[in-house]
Amino acid sequence: MSTTVTKTRTPATGRQGVPTHRAVTPKPVRRNPAPGILRRTLTSGATLFWTAIVVVPIYWLVVTSLRSQSDFTSDSPLALPSHPTLDSYRTVLDGDFTTYLMNSVIVTAGTVVIAVAVALMAAFSIVRNAGSRFSRVSFRLFLLGLAIPLQAVIIPVYLLIIRMHLYDSLLAIVLPSAAFALPITVMILVSFLRDVPRSLFEAMIVDGAGDWRMLWSLAAPLARPALMTVAVYDGLQVWNGFLFPLILTQSGDKAVLPLALTLFRGQFGIDVPATMAAVVLSTLPMLALFILARRQLVAGLTAGFSK
Repeated sequence: MSTTVTKTRTPATGRQGVPTHRAVTPKPVRRNPAPGILRRTLTSGATLFWTAIVVVPIYWLVVTSLRSQSDFTSDSPLALPSHPTLDSYRTVLDGDFTTYLMNSVIVTAGTVVIAVAVALMAAFSIVRNAGSRFSRVSFRLFLLGLAIPLQAVIIPVYLLIIRMHLYDSLLAIVLPSAAFALPITVMILVSFLRDVPRSLFEAMIVDGAGDWRMLWSLAAPLARPALMTVAVYDGLQVWNGFLFPLILTQSGDKAVLPLALTLFRGQFGIDVPATMAAVVLSTLPMLALFILARRQLVAGLTAGFSK
């Protein structure tokens, strides 16, 4: 008597005797959108708040300069002028405003040219002789100048200007302003020139170029964005400078715009629209310079700090 044994086979997809399982797709985890919405709301609110802080004073300045004296005392400060007028601007331009403007242009241009030229030479020397002790000490001395406030040395500067017989002249403002602009200018230019490949300098040395040739033919063109950045920054600082003109000059024909604004206030008494018109006119040259140089300014601020 024979016994027949029947074997059962499992499907080909699985091993013999082991049941197969289907892959289960996990369900996506739902995230709470509340933190993201709250973060965007706070960011938008902070942006609007900061915009209001910046825009509202400028709006008030321009609107006030377009009012007459009677409208200034009667209208709301932030309301549009009921009778816009340019009388305040005519009053300012009919005075000595052009003299003050030219003084500011001369002082700013002279300071920027001196500071940028001297800082470029100093930065080039520091970078080219980076391994020497003299270079390290010189760079540290320039950085030390950042920690010296202008107000702390105004009396020594005043005595020095008196002994040099430069008191009550535009040169008395230019020289100290250029000296105090050197530390930050040297620091920015050194940071930029350090990123210039040394192979370029070595190639010029092989061609027989000296230090002056490398400075004006290689370093200066490559550092143009950084030069524009420090020129605009130093120009803004000197244009808005008040302490040096106040201490080192006394004649009305030597006054610069920040100091002249106080003269306008004294001249017009409580004529606030005329004073605001003088402020608006004094900001236009620097605003035009910033608009024209904004691309190179941004390039200089973002370059030279990769190391």
